[in-house]
Amino acid sequence: MNGSIHKGLHVARDAFRAQLWPLPIAGVVLAVLAGVLLPHLDAHVDGDLPGWLDALVFSGDPGASRTVLDAVAGSLITVTALTFSLTVVTLQLASSQFSPRLLRNFTQDLFVQVTLALFLATFTYSLTVLRVVRSSGESASAGFVPRLAVTTSFLLALASVVGLVLFLAHLTRQIRVETMLSNVHMDASLTASTNLPNLDAGSPPAPQPPSQPAMVSVASSGFLVRVDQGKLLHLADSIDAVISLYREPGEFLLGGTPLASYWPRGEGSITDPDDVAKLRKGIHDAVSTGPERTAAQDVGYGLRQLTDVVNKALSPGINDPTTAVHALGHTAALLAELMGYQLGATTLTNDNDVPRVILARPTFAEYLDSAITQPRKYGTSDPMVASSLYQLLWGLACNAPSQHHPAIADQLERLQKSVARQAFDNVEQGNFARWHRKVLAALLRQQDGDDGDPTTEVPAPGS
Repeated sequence: MNGSIHKGLHVARDAFRAQLWPLPIAGVVLAVLAGVLLPHLDAHVDGDLPGWLDALVFSGDPGASRTVLDAVAGSLITVTALTFSLTVVTLQLASSQFSPRLLRNFTQDLFVQVTLALFLATFTYSLTVLRVVRSSGESASAGFVPRLAVTTSFLLALASVVGLVLFLAHLTRQIRVETMLSNVHMDASLTASTNLPNLDAGSPPAPQPPSQPAMVSVASSGFLVRVDQGKLLHLADSIDAVISLYREPGEFLLGGTPLASYWPRGEGSITDPDDVAKLRKGIHDAVSTGPERTAAQDVGYGLRQLTDVVNKALSPGINDPTTAVHALGHTAALLAELMGYQLGATTLTNDNDVPRVILARPTFAEYLDSAITQPRKYGTSDPMVASSLYQLLWGLACNAPSQHHPAIADQLERLQKSVARQAFDNVEQGNFARWHRKVLAALLRQQDGDDGDPTTEVPAPGS
């Protein structure tokens, strides 16, 4: 149950951070409240401030305070417009130069959101305080200058200046491809650690379904973005049933296609209309769809983003194989991390270790295929990219447990065939042959349990 709560909080956090507006709006609301309350505090403590504090706060007349507040408000709305413009330009650059799938990473950048919140809050606060400044001749009451409130506006303006400098430095760092690749890698690693069980966690065998289990179809089309595992487990436990979910986060669901099946844990079938209705409604409620993939539960989304960067870099319009090589390095590291988790279908049990829910999840072979099939297709004409693909397989072969060897060997054979179709010179072909032997040697050492010299080579098949 605690794991389900943790995963639910991770999903909610991802959904909240992906929106650009919540923190700026919260900043505006807090600024209005502060702009209303601080002048009241000013009126209450007027003349009672300690000497050292009285010497530090604003000491001008109503005209001077209006000038300060007006200058802060006018300059901050201009700076805010500049910040929004720079953010939009960055989003456009990331979309056209690297991948549209990276836009979500920029919109959920906490630094950008906090900076926008600071600028809007300073502007709103200054306008709110400006309305309570009064000269002695403007009304029947005495003149009033909220000294603490005006001083706070001045301090917020200074903080905004510092924030603008830091924002520009942050933005220039964020648009670097190395930073973007690193952020995608970290997000994918967090998603994997949150949603995938460790190898030593153990997983019971999946219950065998009957020949014709009851089926549940997809209610509405869209990307599967979230599966509430706790809700499915409670639902199956309440009816003494087993639920098998066929679809996985990140997959596009077409309305009317199979989504899940269910059957009783014992003999017979579930025929009670109330139980059937409860199961169907509960399964639909536990599955959330959306217009785009998210990193909350979709482990393969990070691989998709990295692969998109590789594909974009290898396109004729950009032709940047160095970026492709950097992205393949992060792909290799992420795939190596995934080998430390249980991949493939997972069985969830209740508190009594009774299998209740079977979740579909990609296997390592599927992750590996989705990560390097397109780079192999588009990049094997470049010797540097082809060598990086061999290096990726070699790195995985050095760390892979035996169950992943067939997937690596299959990708090695497909890469070998792709490279053989290209017009490389003898030096390049010799380099690829050496990499091929290194991958095979690493696989053989892993099978034999040998931790010897990783540079040892074995003959390639047919050589």
